[in-house]
Amino acid sequence: MTSDASAAALRPADGAPAIRMSAISKVFGGVRALDDVSFEVGRGEVHCLAGENGCGKSTLIKIISGVYTPEPGAVMEYFGRPETGVTPNAARAHGIAVIWQDLALFGEMTVAENIAFETLVGGRPRLVSDAALRATAAAALGRLGVDLDLDARVATLAIADRQVVAIARALVSDARLIFMDEPTASLTQAETDKLLDVVRTLSARGVAIVFVSHRLAEVLEIASRVTVIRDGRLVGVFPASSLTQGKLTELMTGRTFERGISARDVAANPVAIEVKGLTRRGEFEDVDLTIRAGEVVGLTGLIGAGRTELAHVLFGMARPDRGAIRLAGREVRFRSNREAIAAGVAYVSEDRLQLGLVQPQSIADNLTLTVLPALSDRNGLVSPARKADLVARWIRDLAVKIGRPEDAVSTLSGGNQQRIVLAKWLATGPKVLILDCPTVGVDVGAREGIFRVVRDLAERGLAILLISDEVSEVHMNADRILHMAGGRIVGEYDPRVASIADLEAAIYA
Repeated sequence: MTSDASAAALRPADGAPAIRMSAISKVFGGVRALDDVSFEVGRGEVHCLAGENGCGKSTLIKIISGVYTPEPGAVMEYFGRPETGVTPNAARAHGIAVIWQDLALFGEMTVAENIAFETLVGGRPRLVSDAALRATAAAALGRLGVDLDLDARVATLAIADRQVVAIARALVSDARLIFMDEPTASLTQAETDKLLDVVRTLSARGVAIVFVSHRLAEVLEIASRVTVIRDGRLVGVFPASSLTQGKLTELMTGRTFERGISARDVAANPVAIEVKGLTRRGEFEDVDLTIRAGEVVGLTGLIGAGRTELAHVLFGMARPDRGAIRLAGREVRFRSNREAIAAGVAYVSEDRLQLGLVQPQSIADNLTLTVLPALSDRNGLVSPARKADLVARWIRDLAVKIGRPEDAVSTLSGGNQQRIVLAKWLATGPKVLILDCPTVGVDVGAREGIFRVVRDLAERGLAILLISDEVSEVHMNADRILHMAGGRIVGEYDPRVASIADLEAAIYA
C-alpha cells in the first residue's frame, strides 16, 4: 500500500465516533480480566473510564492501544474504520496516544528531550537540532501553562513536575484520541485546573479525551459521559450530569461507604514526637509540630510548601540546619534514616513505584525488607519459617489481596501495593508513622480500606503524620489539620469546627 493509500485508509469516516468497541474480552491464565465489554467515545468528547484498580480499565486501554490482543469475536472501529490485529504502531497511526500512570520517562534525559522524544522516533538517522527540541518542548509546556527548566534532568524533578512532562510529551504528537491515566494524581489544585483547561481546549478542537482518575470530583466536572467497569464487566454508561460522587462510588464498587469526620480529642495522650524551630534553608523554616500517641495530624497545602522536605528530615534522610526533634521527650539527631528507624520512626513515601517498593521482587521480599536482621539466625541467614510467619501475619492484619507471597509485587493493584508498603514499615514496630500522600494512584474503594487501617493504627496508640494534597482526606481522617505554605506552618484547624470549604479557601487563596 502506498503512503497516500495508507493515509486515506486512516481518514475518519464522516460522523463516526473516535472509537467504537464491542464484545471485548481478555483472559490471562484462566482469569477473565474483561468479559464482553463495550466502549465508545465520540470525537471531541471528554469521556471518563471509571472503576476500582484491577477492574480491567488498563487492560481495555492496552487493547485499544494495541498492546494486548482481545479474545476472538471482538469488534473494533477506529474513526469509523474496522480494525483487527491492532498493533501499537497502528494505534499511533490512528492518532491514539496514552499517558500511562507510571509516566515512562527517561530519568537521565532532559525535560526538552523527554517531551520531544516522539519527534525523534521512527525516522531515518539524522542530526538532532537542540533548538528544535527546545522549541517543541516549550510549545507543549505553554499549552499546559507550565514553566519548567528545559535543561533539567527528569530524575531531579518532583513527582508533580514529572507528571507534567509526561502530559506535555503526549501533546506533542498530533493525537486525535488521548487516554490520560491518573494525570492529576500528583498535581496541586491550581495545576489540576490548568490541565482541565487544556483538556477542554483539546476537546473544542475535536480531540477526544478518555480521562481515568480516582479524583471523582474532577471526573464529574470534566467528563460528559462516564463508562463504569466492575470486576471486568461493563456496569453501564452514564451522563456525568446524572451522577454524584457517592453514586459513582457505589457503581464502581458495588458498595456504599459511610463518610464522616473521624476527629477525636486526644489531648490527654502523651506526646510521641515534638518539633521546635526546625529549619532547613531553602525548604522550610521555624516549624513547630507536636503529635501525640494515637493522634492523626493532617498536613496539607500546595506542592512545594515544604511538606515532603520536612518529612525527609523527620525520617533522617536530610539534616536540619537548626531546631530540635524530640521523641517521647528525648532529643534526637538523626544522621541517617537507619537511625530514625531504630528510634521508631517509619516513612511511607509518596512515590510508591520508585521509593516504596522493588517492583520485580516478590511480595514477601518487599514486606520483609526492613526487618531482615530480626528474621536472621546467628549466622546471618534469614529463617524461611520466621519470614513466612511475618508475611502471613501482615497480609492477614491489613487484608491484602494477593495470589501467592512469591508473586512479584508489581502484580498487585495500587491499593494492595500500598498496603504492602504499610506492612513493610509497620513490621519495624514504629512509634511514629509518616504517610506522605498515601493514596496517590489508589482507587476510591482501596482508599477507604487504607484509611480504616490508619484509624485502627491510631486507636492502637501510633502517632501518625498524614500528608495529603486532598483536603477531604485530611478533613475526614485527621484529628487536627496543619496548613503549610512557603515552608511554614501557617494555620491549624479542628475538623469538627472547620469545614472543607474553610480549608480550601485558606489553601487556594
